[in-house]
Amino acid sequence: MSLYEGWSFFAILAAALVPALVLGYLQKPLHRYAFGLSVGMILLIYVRNPVGLAYFLFYLLWSVGLLYLYAFFRKKNGRKVLHYRLALILALAPLLAYKFSLLSGGGLFGFVGISYLTFRVVQMVIELYDGVIGEISFWPTISFLVFFPSLSSGPIDRSRRYTEDYHRVLPRQDYLELAGKGLEKLLLGSVYKFVLAAAAYKWLIYLDTPDAAVLQWAAYAYVYGIYLFFDFAGYSLMAIGTAYVLGVELPENFRAPFLAKDIRDFWERWHISLSHWFRDFIFTRLVMQMTKKKMLPDRLSRACVAFLINMGIMGLWHGFNGSYFAYGLYHGLLLSGNELYVKKSAFYKKNKNKPWYGIVSYVVTMQLVMLGFFIFSGKAAAVLFR
Repeated sequence: MSLYEGWSFFAILAAALVPALVLGYLQKPLHRYAFGLSVGMILLIYVRNPVGLAYFLFYLLWSVGLLYLYAFFRKKNGRKVLHYRLALILALAPLLAYKFSLLSGGGLFGFVGISYLTFRVVQMVIELYDGVIGEISFWPTISFLVFFPSLSSGPIDRSRRYTEDYHRVLPRQDYLELAGKGLEKLLLGSVYKFVLAAAAYKWLIYLDTPDAAVLQWAAYAYVYGIYLFFDFAGYSLMAIGTAYVLGVELPENFRAPFLAKDIRDFWERWHISLSHWFRDFIFTRLVMQMTKKKMLPDRLSRACVAFLINMGIMGLWHGFNGSYFAYGLYHGLLLSGNELYVKKSAFYKKNKNKPWYGIVSYVVTMQLVMLGFFIFSGKAAAVLFR
């Protein structure tokens, strides 16, 4: 069984959400039921894949043990950089083993959600180091890690935010409003994924021909971007909607990305939980480290370099694939160029508030975004090297 795929999953989900609705209506705690349901869903996912289940259980033991161990050393010895870096390496080790094994055709540590679980664990390690998290509580932590709605494709939640939802019991009216929004998101997400994304996918198949001309590949890039949005945004909406019914307010993941006025605005609208995770835990820390060590002459130069590194890593996170890495670097260059342009251009400062400029900026941004999707799809490399 796959999450948010097939009639069997949705039949099980519909039946499983009824007790949650009853508990919420009766103003009872939902966290125990959400945890039990997550465990049940994970067992159904792996019912025919015992190796994947073994990897998943090992990962949980590995991660929870690591978090407890690092929290112990952090409390006893303070902010030791060596302990922190070692904890980060160990948190990333299963994901890196999986990614590298794929290069040789294997799937070591391969299980549903390894990438998104790694985000959760790494975030907790970093916030333990920063002192934002003081200690590890077993049940909220294990519930956070196995929470099934966002297991395979996000949105990427934060442990402190999740823990607040874990401990609360909503008043009846508040819960009914939240659950109602959740059911609306489930319905809208299903339309996005199974109607609009499916229609776009049919057009992709039609446009994907070996002897396609330039205009046909341009159409492919646009249709691919539309397909990617409705497929991924649909999944995200269904995940968020399910979480709402379970009393957990997962963060939004998309906010009208095709209305972005520039490339930075696009990343404030597209896969928001991912871009904000990278902003908070990689980009900002890179800028801080370069500032501390007085690398490069000014803050603008540091920001540009940090954009390139940040987006390059984001590209590789999607997979150790040339097209993904090129996509990351491409957006790193766009964000760096945008930063230079906004900070240094007299033309921008003179015209940024004029209506015609907003229209031109929007049109240019969309062309750049669609070109990026074309790179991400792998077709750009196929066209260039055919």
